[in-house]
Amino acid sequence: MAVEERGSGLGTDVLIRQVDNRLAALRTGLRGADLDLAEELAGRLREMVVATARSSAADRALVRAAVHYFVRRPGSRDARLPLRSLSAAQRAADRAAHRLGHADPASLA
Repeated sequence: MAVEERGSGLGTDVLIRQVDNRLAALRTGLRGADLDLAEELAGRLREMVVATARSSAADRALVRAAVHYFVRRPGSRDARLPLRSLSAAQRAADRAAHRLGHADPASLA
């Protein structure tokens, strides 16, 4: 039986693409401080995804949850539901970084 090596494979690429797609959508409607926050948050999430690509499944799940919080609507996939706020997504990313033992997600690398 072949053993698949964990690495910066498909899962990492998918998460980064989700972050990039959400950021592209936000760029069309945000300006100023809100856009700056979205850009900073997307960068932090990308760094966390890459930094935990070879980490435990539990660590990767924390980062995946933060990414999903940034890109998904609450409750369901119903497009009529409002998007989560950027500050709520930022708190989710901060919680993931804290649980990983790093106050600064950039220090994961």
